[in-house]
Amino acid sequence: MTAQGELQVQGTEKQIVQSDAERTRERIAFVPRVDIYETEEAIVVLADMPGVDEKSVEVTLEKDVLTINGYVEPESYQGYSLAYAEYRVGDYQRRFTIPAEINRDGIEAAVKDGVLRLHLPKAAPATHKIAIKAG
Repeated sequence: MTAQGELQVQGTEKQIVQSDAERTRERIAFVPRVDIYETEEAIVVLADMPGVDEKSVEVTLEKDVLTINGYVEPESYQGYSLAYAEYRVGDYQRRFTIPAEINRDGIEAAVKDGVLRLHLPKAAPATHKIAIKAG
């Protein structure tokens, strides 16, 4: 807050995907902002992807790389032409390297209101204590 009591909002520009790979779509792609939470049982990733629904998002896992792709079609209104826009529309793309402790077969994804929720369950510990006998 400022001295006059006005709320100051810090602008956050959308970050454009920087990649050497060539995209198959001519639309700009943004890096979705994420929150990552960890519990004893899982890692949860929440990705903000406005305009994306269950039909326009794709999550893949190849080796240890989890890739999120969201495809957004710009809205157009018949009889109107855009005069000014403060919000840029584009696709979303982000990659994460996931740790070996994640149970790859148990990964779940859901999307609601433009927020993708990934649930990455942790695998059972691979180590166990071995009893030692005398003699």
